[in-house]
Amino acid sequence: MDDKKQMKLGLLLNAVGFHIAAWRHPDARPDLASRLERYIDITQTAERGKFDLVFLADSAAMHHSHNYEVMAKMSPFYQMEPVSLLSALAPVTERIGLVGSITTTYNEPFHIARKMATLDHVSDGRAGWNLVTSANQAEAYNFSRDAHMDHADRYGRAVEVAEIVRGLWDSWEDDALLFDKESGQYFDLDKMHPLNHVGERFSVRGPLNVFRSPQGHPVIAQAGSSEPGKELAAETADIVFTQQLTLENGKAFYADLKSRMAKFGRSPDELKVMPGVVPFVADSREEAEADFQAMQELILPEVGLALLQELLGGVDLSGYDLDGPMPELTATNAGKGRLQNLTELAKRDNLTIRQLYQHAAGSRGHWMLKGTAEQIADTLETWIQEEAADGFVVIPPYLPGTIDRFVDKVVPELQRRGLFREDYEGQTLRDHLGLARPVYTSA
Repeated sequence: MDDKKQMKLGLLLNAVGFHIAAWRHPDARPDLASRLERYIDITQTAERGKFDLVFLADSAAMHHSHNYEVMAKMSPFYQMEPVSLLSALAPVTERIGLVGSITTTYNEPFHIARKMATLDHVSDGRAGWNLVTSANQAEAYNFSRDAHMDHADRYGRAVEVAEIVRGLWDSWEDDALLFDKESGQYFDLDKMHPLNHVGERFSVRGPLNVFRSPQGHPVIAQAGSSEPGKELAAETADIVFTQQLTLENGKAFYADLKSRMAKFGRSPDELKVMPGVVPFVADSREEAEADFQAMQELILPEVGLALLQELLGGVDLSGYDLDGPMPELTATNAGKGRLQNLTELAKRDNLTIRQLYQHAAGSRGHWMLKGTAEQIADTLETWIQEEAADGFVVIPPYLPGTIDRFVDKVVPELQRRGLFREDYEGQTLRDHLGLARPVYTSA
């Protein structure tokens, strides 16, 4: 293999698929959405393709919970709790990383640190935490709140949570355990470090009651593209999952994010930027387009509109002509990056509300690619060469067909070009990503 920069690949793990109408596809088995064997099959397919990781998104509330009639018609994007599911996937896989979302808005930092350290032990060093602040505003109602926490407050809380979690992971030095049966000393007391954190929102004494995990710190992923999100990622993240729809925007985001890292004492190669990509792979561009259009025809208008309204932060578009232009929108208390991407897309391509919800239903704001394996590989290679990405999160629109075709057709083409690994070279997720293992250093 030559010296070309190799890309990283992740898979967004969903038992049915990401397209809002995926469950209606003729080959879909929506009854398997809560069956472990379905997730095992998809994860093992990704591992066969030598993917770096699988990634489970999550929400602590049903989407569109304000509209049960619409919710009853939507794709079952309501998977099981991530850490429990990933722990079940660990024994049936060997190398692939296992990344799960846990919100900092509705979880205590000690819980997050303990769960992820445990997953890292269970998986022999393949765990990753996707640090999210909850874009689904309905989560508030499940945690004794009348309204979702303000965007700025959510990120202020996230910064402190991340600090505490990383501190708790440093509760134990690598060689703290003695197991000295003769003296009766189980661990070296000098190598245990209570955190004693007292901050604006939390007071956490520690130490963590899980010993230091194989990776030292599980990998941290982050998905925010707002200003606070980018600052948080530059300081704490090892991976950034992002929505970028054009090469120009991808390059700007990549350069901006990497340029922020120096002030936190970090180098640009310590952070991997991985935009999401929704692939339709076929033997010709025309066949891929036909595959896509067949999915689009399954979208119910009320479902597509409801999805768009939620992605835009809960705005009400019911009073507008679906075949008219998108109205001007102001910032909301939900995710800022997705709102910006979708409104920019509507302006750039002069999309109607109907056309925008059709786009959103197929990709939920992510970048979509349609074509042959060679054509898709060309595009991915350009993004790597142009420093718009370090890799990609593959988001299958429906399953199992779209991930099988990506693994069987696109991955070999990337390998042929020297852009992707032929086999795993390490054991841990940090090994796959080329990230150093953190070691304990005293404050």
